[in-house]
Amino acid sequence: MREARFLEQEAEEEEHSGANGGSAGDASAEEISFFSKRRIIQTLLVVLVLIGVVYFLVPSLVGFEDALGKLDEAKLGWVGVAVLFGIVMFLTYITLFRGVVGGDELPLSWRESYEINMAALAASRLFSAGGAGGIALTYWALRKAGMTTRRSSQRMIVFIALQYTFYPLAIVVCGILLRTGVLSGKSSVELTIIPAAIAGVLLGLGLLVALIPADFERRIARWAQGHRRAALAKRLATGPTALAEGLREAFDLMRHPRRGALALIGASGFWAAQIAILWASFRAFDVSVPLGVLVMGFFLGMVANLIPFVPGGVGAVDAGLIGAFILFGLPKDVCVAAVLIYRLIAFWMPMPPGIVAFFQLRGTVHHWEQEGRPIDRLAAPALARGSLAGS
Repeated sequence: MREARFLEQEAEEEEHSGANGGSAGDASAEEISFFSKRRIIQTLLVVLVLIGVVYFLVPSLVGFEDALGKLDEAKLGWVGVAVLFGIVMFLTYITLFRGVVGGDELPLSWRESYEINMAALAASRLFSAGGAGGIALTYWALRKAGMTTRRSSQRMIVFIALQYTFYPLAIVVCGILLRTGVLSGKSSVELTIIPAAIAGVLLGLGLLVALIPADFERRIARWAQGHRRAALAKRLATGPTALAEGLREAFDLMRHPRRGALALIGASGFWAAQIAILWASFRAFDVSVPLGVLVMGFFLGMVANLIPFVPGGVGAVDAGLIGAFILFGLPKDVCVAAVLIYRLIAFWMPMPPGIVAFFQLRGTVHHWEQEGRPIDRLAAPALARGSLAGS
């Protein structure tokens, strides 16, 4: 997973810089440069060019001009409903963050949580694919707030695990229910059972990773001792170990009465709100999509977000969603128009407040540093690895 690899590399680089006398300030300067004004402007220019190509040039080349013209027929009332669900999406994303990171271990205010997560939503759309930009920014913010490297990595793995577990789980459930006729909609094997089987394998692999023992790194180091590739073997072992620790901590978090509920509501609500935006977008054109088709088409189309080197999946996700719903038998022109409205609200709407929140976050981080209390923000009782009892 791209996000997990980033977290592993960041932890290794910080430990290496610490061993060589590197200061935290130097590391911070390198981390924040990824989200510099120049980088943001450059990426925005690339995104604007992609918008021009994807939303204006490509439709005329492939015969979708009528679909773009259909946007004028959208009912504003339903578009307004979609916007409301977009706000719910923001709130549930912050709720998930509060469930995973909140508590005594790192007592962030709701304002600080808002700044971190709105900035992360914008970064996930501007930088890299699969949300890696948002993970990078959130990791940086946690480090600046005073959380240790290892704990920051673990918490982000917990965040990723809880957020994305619903993805394959929804495909498995909807795939089976569509195929068996419990949910109405097109039920061909290639659109139901095959995706459900692949998602089931991914879920199974995740459970197997969680079974990796806590001393896996030590075992690998002992096994490879004296071998010329010992250092490489030890380094490769850190990734599975970090993933296993994060997944086990996610399971532990679910047993926490308050934070577990927050995380569960946030993770499920984040996806439900996006699907609701898409539902309202179709309703804006008087098209009612069956629930199973809506959920399955959404998650199948969103797979395109994993395509690398495309900021925010611009164009790729649009095409993926449109293609998925056309395969489910929905009218082509309605699919194009509804998906464009969905992307406008779910993808583009967080951009302006997210960019503002990023610069607000930089001010908050500067305030933390001026106070000289990043590490003091951590509550000592909660520092024991894997402990959630005091949270």
